[in-house]
Amino acid sequence: MIEAAFAHHGLPWRYVNMEVSPKELGDAVRGARAMGFRGFNCSLPHKVSVISHLDGLGESAAVMGAVNCVVRRDGKLIGENTDGKGFLRSLAELIDPRGKSVVLFGAGGAARAIAVELGLAGTRRITIVNRSATRARELVAVLRDKLQVEAEFVQWPGDYTVPADTAIVINGTSIGLYAPKARLPLDAASLQPHMVVADVVFSPVRTAFLQEAAARGCRTLDGLGMLVNQGVIGVQYWTGIDPDVTVMRRALESALGV
Repeated sequence: MIEAAFAHHGLPWRYVNMEVSPKELGDAVRGARAMGFRGFNCSLPHKVSVISHLDGLGESAAVMGAVNCVVRRDGKLIGENTDGKGFLRSLAELIDPRGKSVVLFGAGGAARAIAVELGLAGTRRITIVNRSATRARELVAVLRDKLQVEAEFVQWPGDYTVPADTAIVINGTSIGLYAPKARLPLDAASLQPHMVVADVVFSPVRTAFLQEAAARGCRTLDGLGMLVNQGVIGVQYWTGIDPDVTVMRRALESALGV
């Protein structure tokens, strides 16, 4: 997807996968700095530990305490988090979250990134529905204390009933990933036609959760858009150009066989 954008725009750049062990992370970042890298992505287990090797953080990365994209700015390596930004860019095609009420399933990395970006975008209320209380309460505290968002945690022991005044419902968990029949535990009858229902899962593109929501008349948003848009934002950070989104999505669809 990234290299498809480079090729389409005639950039003689490469996007190369590199495996780095935790003990060698500092050396890897110093190497990237010394070799003039314009930036790089980092995944687990480096999203938090990489911060100590950087020169600064973007706003959302500082709030959530996690980085997945590093960009060189004025000779400094700055950590950003594009996951939540990618989701919001995709969501904006259907609805503006400002002033809205959101139900978010999950409190892991993707859910945390999305919640923070929703908070920064002016979302009125975010309900975190999660099985683990510890991670969810930590996220609620971040939303309340750092972003002054009305937020609450709801334990998720079984099927969850979505409140009728909810505007946006998001599956921020991995339930359904590579499992087309996997069911998100919720009361499908509580999904109303006025709701936008989104899933971060990108394979399959049409998860059972999204199919259920569409059958209830909801507008739906698949996880492929989030994945493409976080890549788009990374390319913008590194190159300064606005890459062709269609080219990147087609390359990703081809890679995923969809």
